[in-house]
Amino acid sequence: MRILPLLALAALLVPGVAAHARTQVNVGLGDQSAAMFSNPDFLRLKVKKARYFVRWDAMRQPAARNAVDAWVQTARAAHVRPLVHISTNNLAPKKAKLPATSTYKRDVGSLVRHLKRLGVRDFGTWNEANHKSQPTYRSASRAASYYRLMRSACGSKCTIVALDVLDQRGVEGYIGRFFKALPRSYRSRKIVIGIHNYSDTNRLRSSGTSSIIHTVRHYDRHAKFWLTETGGVVNFGRSFPCNTRRAASRTSYMFSLAKKYDSYIERLYSYNFFGANCNGFDAGLVASNGTRRPAYNVFRAKLRSFTR
Repeated sequence: MRILPLLALAALLVPGVAAHARTQVNVGLGDQSAAMFSNPDFLRLKVKKARYFVRWDAMRQPAARNAVDAWVQTARAAHVRPLVHISTNNLAPKKAKLPATSTYKRDVGSLVRHLKRLGVRDFGTWNEANHKSQPTYRSASRAASYYRLMRSACGSKCTIVALDVLDQRGVEGYIGRFFKALPRSYRSRKIVIGIHNYSDTNRLRSSGTSSIIHTVRHYDRHAKFWLTETGGVVNFGRSFPCNTRRAASRTSYMFSLAKKYDSYIERLYSYNFFGANCNGFDAGLVASNGTRRPAYNVFRAKLRSFTR
């Protein structure tokens, strides 16, 4: 009757067994380009999950609808599980209009049903809801309403990122307002919260990630978390001038953060695969022409000790 304890002890005594234990966080990639799925360096990673954000009114915008369809179909053909996140139709700070709940129900509901027919089962209610580039940044209660509508449109077979937030100042208050606007019945099953922890990852800290997890669990101790967007930034404003080696070290730290909180975090989506030639925001693992950057090699090496 003591066979299992003895086997466990033997495993600990065998050199390398514990060292090769995988961190149980599924790692994927986010990128807006379907070309990622056929890139040889992407294929070498053997990543099985990917994320895409789409404007909420895509069903009324043929170019946007065709783009998300092509991305999803290419992902599915490559045996990659797609996560599609609803987002604004205008990224200019504080300019986008907040859709009425009836509009969200009609347009996003139609988009969700359409994408479900293409095989999508993972959705996000609203991308980076507390950031000023999104019309939800002043209305956590509306974000809560959108989650309820998403749940209704998607059904029980979907996994939904209920709330998706950036680790910026004031995020704790936003989370509180979201949960206070959400009926308790919506906390009765596991809720998934998305985190964009660029600040922590690129400033070598953990305070934002820790605070988001702690605040959410104050309202729902069963909540789980996905790092829906994170990564080592190559270039972004004056704080992060173009530097691929710095991005590589931050990519390494990204994995360290995920491991530190692996009892709460289920998935990690690094953003993104293709870079932008240090033109504006750039966090690509490879340059726009496909040339590997130092971060790619770090990502591939660290990925070996994580799940997919």
